[in-house]
Order: sequence, then C-alpha cells, then structure tokens
Amino acid sequence: MKVNIRTPEQLEKMRVAGRLAAEVLEMIGEYVVPGVSTEQLDTLCHNHIVDVQKAIPACLGYRGFPKSVCTSVNQVICHGIPSPKKILKSGDIINIDVTVIKDGWYGDTSKMFLVGKVAGHAERLVNVAQECLYKGIELVGPGTRLGDIGHVIQQHAEANYYSVVRDYCGHGIGDVFHEDPQVLHYGKPGTGLELREGMTFTIEPMVNAGRSETKLKSDDWTVETRDGRLSAQWEHTMAVTANGVEIFTRRSDERF
Repeated sequence: MKVNIRTPEQLEKMRVAGRLAAEVLEMIGEYVVPGVSTEQLDTLCHNHIVDVQKAIPACLGYRGFPKSVCTSVNQVICHGIPSPKKILKSGDIINIDVTVIKDGWYGDTSKMFLVGKVAGHAERLVNVAQECLYKGIELVGPGTRLGDIGHVIQQHAEANYYSVVRDYCGHGIGDVFHEDPQVLHYGKPGTGLELREGMTFTIEPMVNAGRSETKLKSDDWTVETRDGRLSAQWEHTMAVTANGVEIFTRRSDERF
C-alpha cells in the first residue's frame, strides 16, 4: 500500500478544492424542500460548480455515473442517482455528496439535510451519524492508527443502538478521486496504518438505524439498507497536520 504524503503546495490546492466543495453544500441547503426533485438539486449543484466556481463535478462520468452529485434519500446509504421522478417530501432525510475538481485536485464532502418536518427518530439518526464523523476527526493526528478512528466511530454508533456499514469506507484523496488508504468506520484500537503529517483522506461514516447489511440496486450504483430502514452519512476531506488535523471541506456552520 502506497500512501502519498502531500507537499505544502499540494495541500494548498486541496484546500481550495475542499473549500469549493463545502460551498456547494452551503449553497444548496435553501433548495432542499418538499416538492423539489433530486434532479433539480443536481442541476443547481452542477451549474454552481461549472459556471460559478469554474471547476469540474468529479462524479459526472466517473465510472459511468450519470449525474454531478449523489443524492441518497431515506433508506439509500450512498451513491443515489438524482432523478426527476424522485420528489422530496416532508419527513425525508437526504444526503448530498459533492466532489469538486479544481486545478486537478479533489475536494469530497457530504451533508445530511432534513426535509420539512422530520420524525424525531430520523433526526436523532442524522445527529448521531454526524457525531460519529466528528469523533473520528478528533482523533486524527500523527501517531493515530486508522483502527483507532474506526473503533471510536463504531463504538459511538453502537452505543446509540445503530450499526455501521462495513461494505463502503473512506479513502485517500488528492489528485486522484480514490486512493490508499482505505478508512474503515469500524475497527480495533492500535491497529491499522499509522497516520503521518501530510496524509490526506476522507472520513465518511454510514450509520444505519437497523442492521448494517447493504444491497445494490439494479442501476449498479444505488446502495440501500437491506432491511429498508433509514441510513445517514456525513463526510469530510482532511489532512494530517503536525499538531492534528485540517478539515479542507469544513462548512461555515461547523465548530471545527
């Protein structure tokens, strides 16, 4: 496994790409309302990335993916394809996953949105999934092992009677969309790759209300919970610094 160590110049390019990805999620929030289609949300994100940011939506055409962002609603865990037929309704939860390429470098991030009035149990799942991400990020720094991060995420999810998806994980990122290391969201402390300054990767826990098992739909992209229960995911791109972590995709509404 070859894990890249980024130079200060490369980190600056990732900083720019990450900021743009975060900006897309900040922009789209006001449009995530009952009655909008996921294709409309995709179009808004696409136009912002291409026309305003003068950047490239990384998902579009990636291994044949047909849209510019992923929109994963309710029981969809990840990789939901935007569609004019998928109309959001009050009570839905949706993950919008955005990856921007700027000057050859990637920023990858996702956020959960609550549509209209959402049931308490759904909102709780969304909040715990975000807490899982933050708990993982808090451990990032030189000397931490990936198993430490996976363990704290798994522990927090399971303490709240949820499960962590094991079939999909975070990943290294830079001038390539997906590279080593794989960042699992479960694990044992003291195991796995030891983090070093200059490593860049995503943490993106997928937390299910029910069991962890997944199923892939016939479109070969959309991943759902096998038991049909809700799922929630949050994602950030980050770098290991000398003293801890820098989150490239941090939004203005976050505490980091």
